[in-house]
Amino acid sequence: MDGGALLASENLWRAWSFQPVVIGGGLVAIAFFLHGWTRLRRRRADLAPWTRIPLFVAGVVITVIAIVSPIDRIGESYLQSAHMLQHVLIADLGIALTIVAVRGPLTVFFLPRDLLVPLARMQWLRRTLRFLLRPGVSYGAWVIALVAWHVPQFYEAALHLWLWHDLMHLSFILGGILVWTQIIDPSRHERLTLGERLGFTALVFWTGQILAYVILFDYRPLFPSYADQPVRLLGLSPLTDQKVAGLVMMVEQVLTVGLAFVLLLRANQRRRAQLLELPAEPA
Repeated sequence: MDGGALLASENLWRAWSFQPVVIGGGLVAIAFFLHGWTRLRRRRADLAPWTRIPLFVAGVVITVIAIVSPIDRIGESYLQSAHMLQHVLIADLGIALTIVAVRGPLTVFFLPRDLLVPLARMQWLRRTLRFLLRPGVSYGAWVIALVAWHVPQFYEAALHLWLWHDLMHLSFILGGILVWTQIIDPSRHERLTLGERLGFTALVFWTGQILAYVILFDYRPLFPSYADQPVRLLGLSPLTDQKVAGLVMMVEQVLTVGLAFVLLLRANQRRRAQLLELPAEPA
């Protein structure tokens, strides 16, 4: 690496970007949450514990940082592993934390009443949400986004065209919201039983793992932009970088989806134990 390339790569680690829509959206989300949390706490403090605040703020901060930090610039042009890290942060970890934070009555209190009421009256919006939140549709939308954007032609287009790049991130976020809503069931709609949520979570986990295996064990670099990049950050070859990307996806899914599966399994075991302890009904 020559002196100019070395200087360029060093500057990358300080390549923070100011994106008003992303930062403003994060601040608005936190403001909505705090307003709703305060309203609910005045009525029922036990339903709005203090622990929800750091969970929600952490989820928003993780998502915003993944988009405005040097991870974005490095992932676009230099390291596939950085791009994968960005994707799992915005599509899994950040979303999971925010949905966990608003589960229960907070889902209703999240939006101000003056905004919630007119939205609730929009029939087309309610029909769209009902359709998207069907478990099969949620899973299908997530899979389509996950697989389609890892097709080399689409992935390369997202690396070079900002509109495609933003569409990719938006679809990952939407897909993440849909599947994590099914897994966590924050509003207690019970579209899936507890046992079905276990199966859904396992399906999501193994779907992600299969894609991670493809990326990890392929014998050649899949994406030309990374393979042709002469500046090798951290000294990673294109193939090694790709394997690290697959490993990032595997580990992150174990920590998020895998943890969700374990928690659901324990909840299911507790429920079955409670049912077994119920006294038999008189004949």
